[in-house]
Amino acid sequence: MNITDSTMTHKGYTTLIRFSAEDECLVGQLVGINDIVGFHGDSVEEIHKAFEEAVDFYLEICARSGHEPNKPYSGRVTLRLPPDLHARLAVEAQSNGSSLNN
Repeated sequence: MNITDSTMTHKGYTTLIRFSAEDECLVGQLVGINDIVGFHGDSVEEIHKAFEEAVDFYLEICARSGHEPNKPYSGRVTLRLPPDLHARLAVEAQSNGSSLNN
């Protein structure tokens, strides 16, 4: 049997779902944020519901406490490039009426 990790998304937050042989249940944790938000369930239906409840609860607790919730992925990726490659890419983008950000 080939079992793989699965992901789900709710309100922009993503979880990685795994099976815990030790606990004999499905477990999940939000990925892409610094805060730790975890949950579990005994079935696909339960883990899906627990995930959505965990995200909603996380956002509610942040709002009540005045804590800004971690945002999942900003859309920015920082790369280190050799200066000559950086320059060539910038020139190429500009010559096409664009920028490296686009």
